[in-house]
Amino acid sequence: MDDRAPRVEGRRRARDAGARPAGQGSAGAVLQRVREAIEGAADRDEILRCAVRALSEGMARYTWTGIYLLEGETLVLHNQVGLPTPHMRISIGQGICGLAARQRKTVVVPEVGKDPRYLACSLKTQSEIVVPIFKNGEVVGEIDVDSDFPDAFDQEDRRILEETARLIGEAI
Repeated sequence: MDDRAPRVEGRRRARDAGARPAGQGSAGAVLQRVREAIEGAADRDEILRCAVRALSEGMARYTWTGIYLLEGETLVLHNQVGLPTPHMRISIGQGICGLAARQRKTVVVPEVGKDPRYLACSLKTQSEIVVPIFKNGEVVGEIDVDSDFPDAFDQEDRRILEETARLIGEAI
Protein backbone atom coordinates (compact mmCIF):
# COMPACT_ATOMS: atom_id res chain seq x y z
CA MET A 1 0.00 0.00 0.00
CA ASP A 2 1.29 3.46 -0.90
CA ASP A 3 2.00 5.57 2.24
CA ARG A 4 1.19 8.70 0.26
CA ALA A 5 -2.38 7.68 -0.58
CA PRO A 6 -3.92 9.13 2.63
CA ARG A 7 -1.99 12.40 2.15
CA VAL A 8 -3.13 12.72 -1.45
CA GLU A 9 -6.72 12.03 -0.46
CA GLY A 10 -6.40 14.53 2.40
CA ARG A 11 -5.10 17.15 -0.05
CA ARG A 12 -8.01 16.43 -2.43
CA ARG A 13 -10.52 16.88 0.39
CA ALA A 14 -8.82 20.09 1.47
CA ARG A 15 -8.77 21.41 -2.08
CA ASP A 16 -12.43 20.48 -2.63
CA ALA A 17 -13.54 21.95 0.69
CA GLY A 18 -11.30 24.97 0.23
CA ALA A 19 -12.32 25.75 -3.31
CA ARG A 20 -12.40 29.50 -3.57
CA PRO A 21 -15.92 30.92 -3.44
CA ALA A 22 -16.97 33.69 -5.79
CA GLY A 23 -14.73 36.67 -5.23
CA GLN A 24 -11.82 34.53 -4.10
CA GLY A 25 -9.44 33.98 -6.94
CA SER A 26 -6.07 32.68 -7.95
CA ALA A 27 -2.77 33.05 -6.18
CA GLY A 28 -2.16 36.16 -8.26
CA ALA A 29 -5.45 37.68 -7.11
CA VAL A 30 -4.68 36.93 -3.46
CA LEU A 31 -1.21 38.47 -3.78
CA GLN A 32 -2.68 41.52 -5.48
CA ARG A 33 -5.08 41.99 -2.54
CA VAL A 34 -2.15 41.64 -0.14
CA ARG A 35 -0.10 44.22 -2.10
CA GLU A 36 -3.00 46.67 -2.18
CA ALA A 37 -3.67 46.19 1.53
CA ILE A 38 -0.02 46.80 2.43
CA GLU A 39 0.31 49.82 0.12
CA GLY A 40 -2.83 51.41 1.56
CA ALA A 41 -1.84 50.89 5.19
CA ALA A 42 -0.82 53.86 7.33
CA ASP A 43 1.48 52.13 9.84
CA ARG A 44 3.01 48.79 10.86
CA ASP A 45 -0.01 47.56 12.80
CA GLU A 46 -2.34 48.32 9.90
CA ILE A 47 0.05 46.57 7.48
CA LEU A 48 -0.02 43.43 9.61
CA ARG A 49 -3.78 43.57 10.18
CA CYS A 50 -4.53 44.09 6.48
CA ALA A 51 -2.12 41.36 5.34
CA VAL A 52 -3.64 38.80 7.73
CA ARG A 53 -7.16 39.73 6.63
CA ALA A 54 -6.28 39.56 2.91
CA LEU A 55 -4.73 36.10 3.31
CA SER A 56 -7.57 34.78 5.44
CA GLU A 57 -10.28 36.09 3.11
CA GLY A 58 -8.45 34.95 0.00
CA MET A 59 -7.71 31.38 1.04
CA ALA A 60 -10.70 29.43 2.33
CA ARG A 61 -8.55 26.59 3.71
CA TYR A 62 -6.75 28.99 6.07
CA THR A 63 -8.74 28.52 9.28
CA TRP A 64 -6.30 30.50 11.46
CA THR A 65 -3.90 33.12 10.15
CA GLY A 66 -1.59 35.18 12.31
CA ILE A 67 1.56 37.24 12.29
CA TYR A 68 4.09 37.06 15.09
CA LEU A 69 6.84 39.66 15.47
CA LEU A 70 10.17 38.93 17.09
CA GLU A 71 10.85 40.80 20.32
CA GLY A 72 14.23 39.73 21.65
CA GLU A 73 14.10 35.93 21.73
CA THR A 74 10.30 35.76 21.78
CA LEU A 75 7.72 35.71 19.00
CA VAL A 76 4.76 37.91 20.00
CA LEU A 77 1.39 37.59 18.29
CA HIS A 78 0.38 40.92 16.78
CA ASN A 79 -2.57 40.13 14.52
CA GLN A 80 -4.74 37.10 13.82
CA VAL A 81 -7.91 35.96 12.12
CA GLY A 82 -9.48 32.87 13.65
CA LEU A 83 -10.21 31.50 17.08
CA PRO A 84 -8.18 32.89 20.00
CA THR A 85 -4.91 31.11 20.73
CA PRO A 86 -3.27 30.48 24.09
CA HIS A 87 0.10 31.02 22.37
CA MET A 88 0.45 34.79 22.42
CA ARG A 89 4.20 34.50 23.08
CA ILE A 90 6.48 31.73 21.76
CA SER A 91 10.17 31.37 22.53
CA ILE A 92 12.59 30.90 19.64
CA GLY A 93 13.02 27.15 19.14
CA GLN A 94 9.66 26.27 20.74
CA GLY A 95 6.98 24.67 18.56
CA ILE A 96 6.76 24.96 14.79
CA CYS A 97 6.79 28.77 14.96
CA GLY A 98 9.95 28.84 17.05
CA LEU A 99 11.56 26.26 14.76
CA ALA A 100 10.89 28.33 11.63
CA ALA A 101 12.39 31.42 13.27
CA ARG A 102 15.45 29.53 14.51
CA GLN A 103 16.05 27.74 11.19
CA ARG A 104 15.22 30.89 9.18
CA LYS A 105 13.13 28.94 6.71
CA THR A 106 9.56 27.94 5.91
CA VAL A 107 8.27 24.92 7.82
CA VAL A 108 5.30 22.88 6.56
CA VAL A 109 3.69 20.27 8.78
CA PRO A 110 1.18 18.13 6.82
CA GLU A 111 -0.20 16.39 9.94
CA VAL A 112 0.36 18.29 13.17
CA GLY A 113 -0.86 15.38 15.30
CA LYS A 114 2.21 13.42 14.22
CA ASP A 115 4.71 16.17 15.04
CA PRO A 116 5.74 16.38 18.71
CA ARG A 117 6.93 19.97 18.21
CA TYR A 118 3.40 21.21 17.45
CA LEU A 119 1.89 23.55 20.07
CA ALA A 120 -1.82 22.75 20.00
CA CYS A 121 -4.10 25.74 19.56
CA SER A 122 -7.21 23.97 18.32
CA LEU A 123 -8.14 20.31 18.35
CA LYS A 124 -9.46 20.79 14.81
CA THR A 125 -6.12 21.91 13.36
CA GLN A 126 -4.68 19.29 11.04
CA SER A 127 -1.81 21.07 9.25
CA GLU A 128 0.35 24.17 9.60
CA ILE A 129 2.74 26.32 7.58
CA VAL A 130 5.04 28.93 9.10
CA VAL A 131 6.96 31.44 6.96
CA PRO A 132 9.63 33.75 8.38
CA ILE A 133 9.51 37.49 7.64
CA PHE A 134 12.93 39.00 6.94
CA LYS A 135 14.09 42.62 7.07
CA ASN A 136 17.67 43.43 6.12
CA GLY A 137 18.52 39.72 6.22
CA GLU A 138 17.26 39.19 9.78
CA VAL A 139 14.14 37.35 10.94
CA VAL A 140 11.76 39.97 12.34
CA GLY A 141 8.61 37.87 12.49
CA GLU A 142 6.60 35.20 10.74
CA ILE A 143 3.29 34.32 9.17
CA ASP A 144 1.61 31.32 10.80
CA VAL A 145 -1.30 29.57 9.08
CA ASP A 146 -3.30 26.59 10.38
CA SER A 147 -5.82 24.50 8.47
CA ASP A 148 -8.50 22.12 9.66
CA PHE A 149 -7.55 19.83 6.75
CA PRO A 150 -4.59 17.44 6.66
CA ASP A 151 -1.82 18.22 4.16
CA ALA A 152 -3.59 21.43 3.16
CA PHE A 153 -0.53 23.39 2.01
CA ASP A 154 1.19 23.01 -1.35
CA GLN A 155 3.79 24.93 -3.36
CA GLU A 156 1.21 27.57 -4.32
CA ASP A 157 0.48 28.29 -0.65
CA ARG A 158 4.19 28.44 0.06
CA ARG A 159 4.73 30.86 -2.81
CA ILE A 160 1.85 33.11 -1.72
CA LEU A 161 2.99 33.19 1.91
CA GLU A 162 6.69 33.68 1.13
CA GLU A 163 5.87 36.56 -1.22
CA THR A 164 3.57 38.06 1.42
CA ALA A 165 6.36 37.75 4.00
CA ARG A 166 8.75 39.50 1.58
CA LEU A 167 6.26 42.34 1.03
CA ILE A 168 5.70 42.75 4.76
CA GLY A 169 9.45 42.76 5.42
CA GLU A 170 9.90 45.56 2.92
CA ALA A 171 6.99 47.57 4.31
CA ILE A 172 7.64 47.48 8.05
